[in-house]
Amino acid sequence: MKYASLLVLAFSILAACSDKPGENLPPSSGRTGDVFLIMDSAQWKGPLGAVMDSLFSAEMEGLPRKESIFHMRWIDPRKLNFVLKQRRNLIFAVTLDQKTSGANQIKRTFTPESLEKIKTEPNLFSQNSRNIYAKNQEVLFLFGKTEPELIQNLREHGGKLVEYFNLRERERQTTSLYKAGQLKGIPQILRKDFNSEMKVPFGYQLVMNEKDFLWVRQINPQDDKDIFIARKPYTSPEQFKRDSLIAFRDQICRKNIFEDPERLDTYLLTETSIPFNPVITREINFNKKFAVEMRGLWRTNNLTMGGPFISFAFVDEAQNMFYYIEGFTFSPGKDQREIIRELETILYTFKVSSELPPPAN
Repeated sequence: MKYASLLVLAFSILAACSDKPGENLPPSSGRTGDVFLIMDSAQWKGPLGAVMDSLFSAEMEGLPRKESIFHMRWIDPRKLNFVLKQRRNLIFAVTLDQKTSGANQIKRTFTPESLEKIKTEPNLFSQNSRNIYAKNQEVLFLFGKTEPELIQNLREHGGKLVEYFNLRERERQTTSLYKAGQLKGIPQILRKDFNSEMKVPFGYQLVMNEKDFLWVRQINPQDDKDIFIARKPYTSPEQFKRDSLIAFRDQICRKNIFEDPERLDTYLLTETSIPFNPVITREINFNKKFAVEMRGLWRTNNLTMGGPFISFAFVDEAQNMFYYIEGFTFSPGKDQREIIRELETILYTFKVSSELPPPAN
């Protein structure tokens, strides 16, 4: 998690920021993707609140309709009660130039040494801690000597803040997704046929296992969740380009992923004809490997179905194989942000051959 060290600066200046053992704490509450922002009302209604809202309520890319990355709720510090303190994601934000009662209440969280350090070191603007008021809770403190100073830091580093909370939600989902175990047989198939590993939760079913392709699926009353793995020899960096990824994806889907088993002429393809919702790619660190993430929409060739997908492309250097792994869903009329976040969590469990433990004797 290379970016995490860039996000939260390694210093302990907050009275509340020493992590507790947690035995006597209640469990954290709230839905996945919820973030509660504790900030003085004047700052929430002003430029600082606008910057915070633009970061965490930004639209998640690659969905068929508008859904924010997080559902942010503002809480007046004077109304922060016992129940609200137990939410899974809390952000406290304050600047020393704000003198209102709400701001002063947040400042009382800081030690005198902390306040002095904030005055003299403008590059220090964030501190995170876990399990302050509840178990499995993430708390982030944002601060600055002046409001313009904090706003500037947020504009420069705000993306890392969002990524950090995304990471925490993936960590939580990893725990909850596998409580019932994993799909039996998949670890053995992946080890034998791909020399790789991915944790597929119990409840999925194996649909297809062909040479260099595997598809698993979970069909529920309200949604259809799908994950597939495809690979081919790695030949050139050109394979990471957006158009090459789309072409490879469409080739895979046309050959292997049907809409209707009784109609082999129906297949999936990448939706590239909607200008306001294009396919987005970006270079990322995927489990310490260079990768390209791709998000966008898919549809069937006969226009009867469609939905969002997320994928990752990377190379297993030991095998010289180019991997494309994807999660997609069909859930018409439903919010799909958390489904995509769940599929992303599963995809992040993928390991290439060099990352596998040696086989048991």
